[in-house]
Amino acid sequence: MNDGFTTEAAKIGRTVAPLPATSRFPPPRRLYLAVGVLIVLRAAGAAWWNASRNVAVHYATAPVTRGAVARTVTATGTINPVLTIIVGTYVSGVIQELYCDYNTKVKKGQICAKIDPRPYQTIVDQDKAILAVAKAQLEKDRANLEYATVNSARTALLVQQKSIALDAADQAKSVYHQAQAQVMVDEATIQQREAELAGALVNLGYTEIISPVDGTVVSRNVTMGQTVAASLQTPTLFLIASDLTQMQVDTNVSESDIGGIKVDNPATFTVDAYPGRPFEGGVMQVRQAPQTIQNVVTYDVVIGVGNPNLLLKPGMTATTRIITARRDNVVRVPDQALRYVPAGVAASAPKQSRGAEERQGEVWVLAGGKPVSVAVTLGLDDDSFAEIVGGNLKPDDRVILSEQSGSTGRDGRSAVPSPRL
Repeated sequence: MNDGFTTEAAKIGRTVAPLPATSRFPPPRRLYLAVGVLIVLRAAGAAWWNASRNVAVHYATAPVTRGAVARTVTATGTINPVLTIIVGTYVSGVIQELYCDYNTKVKKGQICAKIDPRPYQTIVDQDKAILAVAKAQLEKDRANLEYATVNSARTALLVQQKSIALDAADQAKSVYHQAQAQVMVDEATIQQREAELAGALVNLGYTEIISPVDGTVVSRNVTMGQTVAASLQTPTLFLIASDLTQMQVDTNVSESDIGGIKVDNPATFTVDAYPGRPFEGGVMQVRQAPQTIQNVVTYDVVIGVGNPNLLLKPGMTATTRIITARRDNVVRVPDQALRYVPAGVAASAPKQSRGAEERQGEVWVLAGGKPVSVAVTLGLDDDSFAEIVGGNLKPDDRVILSEQSGSTGRDGRSAVPSPRL
């Protein structure tokens, strides 16, 4: 056993030669060289990093300009005709004829539909016959009145001659008065029958559905052969717009904005059918009736607009901008300039000035490549530009909007200023 183990160990010893002493332990000169290279590389990297942090800051600027500043209220609304007439029916029946359809131009008094008139014509014929009977009865009773008049006069003469009894004369006089009363009853009955006939003729006339105004049919809610029932609520058969060349926009303005809106305020709006094309109008009415939807209170503001080319259709959704205040040809700066503060400088809040809309603000301009603060008095603001009513700014001065340096921090992001609150 020992001899075999010694033999195998000898084989292994011959196969794996021992490492040279120079490979396991490098000399001190080579170690010093590697450490020196590492130190040089680290110094070069530090120098490059410090140099990159000292890149100049770039400023985005905009000129101070002259122009308009307009404060607006934005709301959505629906386009409607100025006057829409609801045409209904007073009587019930079957629609026998239709003479109007969608977009039909109608004149006042024009027939748009007809209800079957036969039931109402029958009532008219009956009332005419009853009236004729009443008139015949009147003629009969007038004849009786003539006889009673003559008979009463004759008996009165006979009483004076004492040829008949006084009682006979009284009876003749009574018959005379009764005949007079009967004639009066017949005359009243004729008036009653005439009124009933007139009512029947009115109902017969209501079987013709006519347009009460000149206009255009914008809605038709019946078809031929349909039965309409006039009960407590009159059914709507047609909607007629009196004039489609004059439209109005009914907008819903929130209660927080309604205080600044007045009649005759100019307004513009756009519709999805004509994107990029604004339509101009003016506030015609600020209605006092509030509308509450999900605890949100709004008010209906009516904007009038001309529609000569009939581009606007009833029911279109309009996005409106109502101008509540406007200043033209004023010195103005972008609102972004009022929010800019150089990095490391504390922001100051605007202060209210003497005027109701004026307040003190601050902008920064470049002087010698560095930001310089300029105090200004601000006027009207439309969320894009602010009016400058006081300060040392003039048109063509350039105000700073933002800054950005070319270096990046340890987190890899550019150094940018914090916005002013």
